[in-house]
Amino acid sequence: MRIGLRVPPCAPLPELAEFAREVEAAGFDEAWFPDSQLLWRDVFAVAATAGMATSRLTVGTAVTNVVTRHPAVVASAARTVAEASPGRFVLGVGVGNSSVAPVGLAPSKRAELRAGIGVIRDLLAGQAVDFPGTKGKLRDPVPVPVHIAASGPRNLRLAGEIADGVILLSGVSREPLSAALSAVGSPVPATVSAFCRVTDDIERDARELKPICLGIAGNGGTTFLERAGIHVRLPDRPPAVYPDLVHAESWPDAIEACEKYVSDEAVVAFAREFCLFGTVAEIRARLAEVAGSGVASVLLQHVGSYDLPRGLLAVADG
Repeated sequence: MRIGLRVPPCAPLPELAEFAREVEAAGFDEAWFPDSQLLWRDVFAVAATAGMATSRLTVGTAVTNVVTRHPAVVASAARTVAEASPGRFVLGVGVGNSSVAPVGLAPSKRAELRAGIGVIRDLLAGQAVDFPGTKGKLRDPVPVPVHIAASGPRNLRLAGEIADGVILLSGVSREPLSAALSAVGSPVPATVSAFCRVTDDIERDARELKPICLGIAGNGGTTFLERAGIHVRLPDRPPAVYPDLVHAESWPDAIEACEKYVSDEAVVAFAREFCLFGTVAEIRARLAEVAGSGVASVLLQHVGSYDLPRGLLAVADG
């Protein structure tokens, strides 16, 4: 099973290039970069830079979208990054939550996501595509694997139908992970995303996960949480935290906004069951369990959108 690291593009390109080299040197297999045009540097510029700065590391988008970016633009950008990192680029696509909301747009519906990915795949395969009133074709196409990030059952099935892989937002707990893999319905490679922290006191440190827990619940992950025995109270509308709970600029404010919806008991269960919180030995044991489920890779995330995951890198390097 491969191990990847989520790297928010929160620093200048030279610093991100150096960090990508450090990620590779620490033994990670993959580096995944999220896409949100107001929060971070452009994801494709960052992925291309990381690809050229490394020789072994797989780089990927986790994830871009077909709302703020036209599918033809995505295809062209993906082709460019694939040329910068031959055989080492994965295009992750999702509904676009953290990209669309800050500019007043809505996440793509299932039909829009299907259609957009269809255009991307056809263009990258060198096929002509019918656009409104015209037909177009991508010059110098390069094959690129397309993975869909999904949490709900319909998009999980969509990933199994049309994608080369799936990025799961179901956590590492056995029952939700098994349910998510079953919902995909086909044996495409699966990457499971999990928040990770090395700690010898989960009860003390789990509180930082309250915005993550409520954010997952509010984005269709309630079923997966409940399968792991985690129960939260969904508000009528998300707390007013800029730009959103999962990417809050003030994490203490985000935690406080979630107090009445996510209990201390629930967030400790979330840390133990859904995430990779614990000692190094405990995390290794959980990863071994995940590997036994047939998952192709695990994407480790730290809590934070505006700093690099140096803590996770230091643990791996040590």
